[in-house]
Amino acid sequence: MDASSNFQSSLPISSDSLLAQLDKWRINYKRYDHNPLQTVEDAKEIQDKFLPTQEGGGHIKNLYLRDKKKKNVLLIAEQDTNIDLKALSKAIGCGNLSFGSPERLMQNLGIRPGAVTPLSMINGVQNNVSLFMDSSLRNCSKIYVHPLVNDRTLEMSLVELKRFLGIIGVDFDWIDF
Repeated sequence: MDASSNFQSSLPISSDSLLAQLDKWRINYKRYDHNPLQTVEDAKEIQDKFLPTQEGGGHIKNLYLRDKKKKNVLLIAEQDTNIDLKALSKAIGCGNLSFGSPERLMQNLGIRPGAVTPLSMINGVQNNVSLFMDSSLRNCSKIYVHPLVNDRTLEMSLVELKRFLGIIGVDFDWIDF
């Protein structure tokens, strides 16, 4: 199965259900539908629809990581940030970090590869996933996130994203790269 909305009914929380919950909580967003995006390179091909980075657009990459002690981490970074996993491990007090498997991604965040997003913390909060966000995103007026599937993107303000995280009980840490 892929990570598109065609298979959202197989997720613990469907994208449609998440969007309904955002509406119920009055979290403002603008939805874009597009072809499934697997990589940052794929995302860059449609980025002309969105606010450019120079004008405050937060274009991100999302990494699901795990250390040997089974600590799960979701890292949200500016899309062009080079990430040294060894240095990151030290900075956040983890053992050696590596990418989590697709099975663990589903188990801990309720999503498939290609749809990793800060919004998946709606599942991750119950599974003790730690969230870290790139400090360079603090100045973004808009941030672009998948709503649990990779053929939709939501544009929202960082204030609205933080409000969502607060509602679901997620604390996160800013990290400098």
